[in-house]
Amino acid sequence: MADAKLLEGRKLAEKLLQAIEKEIKRLTASSAEKRDDTAPTMVALSVGNNQASEVYLKSQKKIAEKVGIRHLTKSFKETMKEDALIQEIEQLNNDPSIHGIIVQMPLPQQIRIGRILDVISPEKDIEGVHPYNLGRLVLKKNIFVPCTAHAVMELIDATGADLYGAEVVIVGAGKVVGRPLALLLMERMATTTVCNIGTSEKKRLETHVRGADVLIVAAGKANLIPGEWIKEGSIVVDVGINHCGGKVVGDVDFEGARKKAAYITPVPGGVGPLTVTILMRNVLTAYQLLKGFHE
Repeated sequence: MADAKLLEGRKLAEKLLQAIEKEIKRLTASSAEKRDDTAPTMVALSVGNNQASEVYLKSQKKIAEKVGIRHLTKSFKETMKEDALIQEIEQLNNDPSIHGIIVQMPLPQQIRIGRILDVISPEKDIEGVHPYNLGRLVLKKNIFVPCTAHAVMELIDATGADLYGAEVVIVGAGKVVGRPLALLLMERMATTTVCNIGTSEKKRLETHVRGADVLIVAAGKANLIPGEWIKEGSIVVDVGINHCGGKVVGDVDFEGARKKAAYITPVPGGVGPLTVTILMRNVLTAYQLLKGFHE
C-alpha cells in the first residue's frame, strides 16, 4: 500500500483565510458608511512566560493582520492574582470595541482555569469554551465551537469521507478537543468512541484503535499510538504537539502510521495552522453578532 496522503492544514487554512478577509472587507466597508470605523478586534491575555504560548500568540497576530483583524495582547506577570485577571476580562467584556477574547494557556497554579473561562462573555468567547457555548454545542445550536475540534472536522471533511456509521475513535477526553469532537461526530451519525486514561490502564486502547476508520489522537503524549495499531486505509488526525529530542512530534508514530493509513496529518503543519484560522473565523462571527450583521 502506498504511503498515506498528507492532510496539511496550511492548504485548507489559505482558502478559509481568503474567504474571511473578503467578508471582513465587505463588513468594514459597510461600517464605514455608518461612520463606525471599528475593525474586528480580539484581545489575547497572557499570564507568565510560556514558550508554546508565545509561539501561538505570534501565529495569531500574523494571521489576524493578514485578514484585517486587530490583534491586541495584554501580558501579565506570573504572580498575577486570579481576581485581577477576572477584573481585566470584565473590562474587556464591557468594552464595545472588543469583539473577541482569548486567555492563553497554561495559567499559573494560583489561577483556576474554570473560573476564568466562566467569566468571559459568551458573545466574545472566540475559543468556544464558555459553559454556555459548550451547552449550545450539546443542543446542536452551536455558534462558537472550540477551534481545534472544529479544525479536526474540517480536515476529515477534506478527505471526502462519509462519517455516517463510521467507526471513529478519539484518544483523549479533554474539554477543548475530545469532548466537543465527540458531539460534532455524533451529530454526523458517526459511531464514536472516546478513550481516556482508564481505557489505557485496562489495556483496551489497542483494541479500539485497531478498529478505527477514523482515528483522532489528542492525548499529549509523544508516540503514544504505534504505527502497527493503525487500520489499513484509515484516516489519522494527530492533534498532539510534543517536544522530543529537539523535534516536534505528535501523539502517533508518524512514519509507522503513514504506511497503513489512507490520510494522515503531519506534525507540525496539520491541525495547528487550521486551528488559528478557525479562531479568526470565530472573531469574524463575534464581530457580526455584536455589530448586528448576524442573526
